[in-house]
Amino acid sequence: MINKTVKDAEEATADIKSHAVLMLGGFGLCGIPENSIKALLKKDISGLTCISNNAGVDDFGIGLMLQKKMVKKMISSYVGENAEFERQLLSGELEVELIPQGTLAERTRAGGAGIPAFFTPAGVGTEVAEGKEIREFDGKLYILESWLKADFSLVKAWKGDTAGNLIYKGTARNFNPMMAAAGAITIAEVEELVPAGALDPNQIHTPGIYVQRIFQGKDYEKRIEKRTIRE
Repeated sequence: MINKTVKDAEEATADIKSHAVLMLGGFGLCGIPENSIKALLKKDISGLTCISNNAGVDDFGIGLMLQKKMVKKMISSYVGENAEFERQLLSGELEVELIPQGTLAERTRAGGAGIPAFFTPAGVGTEVAEGKEIREFDGKLYILESWLKADFSLVKAWKGDTAGNLIYKGTARNFNPMMAAAGAITIAEVEELVPAGALDPNQIHTPGIYVQRIFQGKDYEKRIEKRTIRE
């Protein structure tokens, strides 16, 4: 069994250069690759294209990469919690492609499955459909959408083994598994790293064949994006 462990986030992300295309897993602030993002912030790189469901918040996650002007383009679904994102978008500093959430998920899944394009009804009659092929199936219009792939996929799992097999917990399972499959090189950080064979095969969400590097993360903040409490 191939041992895919690396020492830490810095070693795992050492060959990520300027202008790379990155996928970053997570949903809101849940399941984001915190350690890998912190390692990227230490690097002198720019011009990144980041594919992520959301853009983090101003002082955490991808929001920190935006503040450092590392990101040239964001491909996302929900970006409403980041004032710096809004500022860069309105000033023309940041290219943005907003995608319906289900379409983003399916384009990513298609990239991992080797499916170059598919038809979806989401976005018909809106700006999303501009410049795209439209066909009718069973009396309904559909848009042709293309796959999404990345040079590097940065994902975060609850538990993984040295062979790269991963188990996610809760909401972290929303985008991490499909992004793990769609990266040319997938870097996984886990809360708990165990020997190969220690995980129940029936519980594995991402098979190790999709993962090239894995390390045990540390100091996870696990923030709540919006806290609502009673007075």
